[in-house]
Amino acid sequence: MIVSEGVKKIYSENGVAVVALRGVDLTIRSGEFTALVGPSGSGKTTFLNVISGLDNPTEGKVWLSGELLSDMSGNVLSDFRRDHIGFVFQAYNLISVLTVEENVEYIMLLQGISKTERHERVTSILEDVGLRGFADRNPPQLSGGQQQRVAIARAMVSQPAIILADELTANVDSKIGADLLDMMNHLNEHTGMTFVFSTHDPMVMERARRLITLKDGQIAGDELRT
Repeated sequence: MIVSEGVKKIYSENGVAVVALRGVDLTIRSGEFTALVGPSGSGKTTFLNVISGLDNPTEGKVWLSGELLSDMSGNVLSDFRRDHIGFVFQAYNLISVLTVEENVEYIMLLQGISKTERHERVTSILEDVGLRGFADRNPPQLSGGQQQRVAIARAMVSQPAIILADELTANVDSKIGADLLDMMNHLNEHTGMTFVFSTHDPMVMERARRLITLKDGQIAGDELRT
C-alpha cells in the first residue's frame, strides 16, 4: 500500500540545513493499523507529509497504491490524494464558513457523489463520531474536541483506502478518543482500510498492531503485535 525507499528530507531554516528524515525504507501493507511513534522532532509528521504527497522528499521515492508519487504533479496528484487518502490534521483544517455537514461532504462533492448519498453518509458518520444534531453548526461554534471529530468524519466519510492521522487524539478527552479508535479499528477489520497514526498517545499505541519508532529521522524500531 505504501512504500518508501531511501527517503530523505532536508529543510532550510535561516540558511541552516535541518535533516528531518535520513534515508527511510519502509513498507506498510494494505489493511495495517500502524502507529508511528517517537519524540518530538523525530520525523513522524514529516514522514506522513512525504508519503501522502503533501511534501516532496529531498531524495528517495514513495509509492502509494502502486503509483510512484514523483510521476504525478498538479491536478493529477491532487485528484489521486483526494480519491485514495483521508487526512486527519492536528490543526483540523476545517472551512469556517461551511456547516459541519458541508465540511464533511466536501470531498464527496468533488468526487461527484450524489446529494442523496452524501447526506446519508454524513448523517451516519456524524452519528458514529458522536455529533448527531450538529450538522447545521459552523466550526467556530464547536469546541476543539468537536472540531477534531468533524475532521475525522471528513477523512473517513469518502471511504478512502488509507487514513493518515497526525496526533489524532491530541484534542479529545480519553473516552471520546477511545471510542474513535475503536470505531477506526472496527472499520480496519471489516473494510480493510489502512490506518497510519503519528502519535505520542499510549492509548493509540496499545491498539496499534504495528509500532514503528522514529528517532532522529531514522527507523529505530519496528514491532509487529498480535
